[in-house]
Amino acid sequence: MRRPSPLRRLVDASKLPHSTIRTRIALVYGGVFLVLGTALLATVNLASRAGTETEARSIASSAAVAQPGYAVNGPLISRRHLGPPTVYDLTDNVSNAAGQQLLYWSIAALLVMTGCAVAVGWWTAGRVLRPIHDMTEKARRLSAHTLHERMAPTGPDDELKELGETLDALLARLEKAFDSQQRFIANASHELRTPLATQRAAIQIGLDDPSPEDLVRTRQTLLDNNRRSERLIEGLLVLARSERGLASDEREAVRLDHVVREEAARRPAARGASGGPEGRGPGGGPAVNVVVAACSVRGNRLLLAQLVANLLANAVTYNVPGGSVEVSLTGEGALRVRNTGPEVSEGDIAGFFEPFRRGEGRDRMGPGSGLGLSIVRSIAVAHGGTVTAIPGPEGGGLAVTVRLPVDQAPEPAARSAAQAGSPARISR
Repeated sequence: MRRPSPLRRLVDASKLPHSTIRTRIALVYGGVFLVLGTALLATVNLASRAGTETEARSIASSAAVAQPGYAVNGPLISRRHLGPPTVYDLTDNVSNAAGQQLLYWSIAALLVMTGCAVAVGWWTAGRVLRPIHDMTEKARRLSAHTLHERMAPTGPDDELKELGETLDALLARLEKAFDSQQRFIANASHELRTPLATQRAAIQIGLDDPSPEDLVRTRQTLLDNNRRSERLIEGLLVLARSERGLASDEREAVRLDHVVREEAARRPAARGASGGPEGRGPGGGPAVNVVVAACSVRGNRLLLAQLVANLLANAVTYNVPGGSVEVSLTGEGALRVRNTGPEVSEGDIAGFFEPFRRGEGRDRMGPGSGLGLSIVRSIAVAHGGTVTAIPGPEGGGLAVTVRLPVDQAPEPAARSAAQAGSPARISR
């Protein structure tokens, strides 16, 4: 086990109970100064003591001993005759006294400067941490109703300003999520209230001594509203599950081209109907043309099937009489569904991916629940993919492209079969 460094031990020792970061910074600052000052003091004293002793011995070896009454040009020792050993003792005492004085004054200066270092560290930490205190006070005032406020950091482009800008970006995402959640709850309440009001009106009509024809219409109305409520609740459950994301154990290799063919075959047009000369099904329904290449992705097969089903349902439902739906899948995981529906403006496309948002002219009581493309986007994001949409080539309809990460190259046999097979055309 590695032993912590001295600096790390000093930092750990500064973590007093209930101490603030400012206090710890000041203590660390003073502690580092004390350690370095002590090392400097020891070095200076050892060097000066060694130099003083050398100089004192040099003086002692060259000192002259004079008899009383004689004058010499050098150190004068009088009163009595002193031998060389006594001179060495004297110079040693002078050296020790000088070293002790230097040590005492150095220690006093070191203690005073350590206190000054702690004070400077305290002041510096306060200046450095002031933006953090400001951000803390603003964060304490935040709530679900004040998410529009921002930290708005000022000052130089340093780490603290970067932290404030990161928190502002986080608040922007939280505000968007809260607004989306509130809109979702309000729209879901409205969508659920509408069929309930219709059912209540139908029941009231059924209780007012209705005719047999009224009873039939009432039962049909109740059944339609019940089915619509069921679709809405199922859509909400799928949306919630897809937004939760996918764990690694929920992913498996899925042949997306098989899923597309299976979901296209489940459309009403696949029930034995064949297209006419112009590719239209009986009753002028849209012709669904499917062209797929072998493609394998990793994900949840049920959710991927729901993604394809929602794309097809949206393209078929919001179409024009005698229109068409083009479905294509490339080997790189790009699924494109385009229809010939009503004209769509560029500014309305982003709203189609919001829950319960419909384009102009789309009936709220229609077959859709307003969750189709929202579920498509959530499922695609859960699989690490993206969804984009653009108006049709001539302004009519919508072209939605889903791009999913490819798992691996399909088997050669499957690729050959896909290339040899003709594009599937399903008409309704």
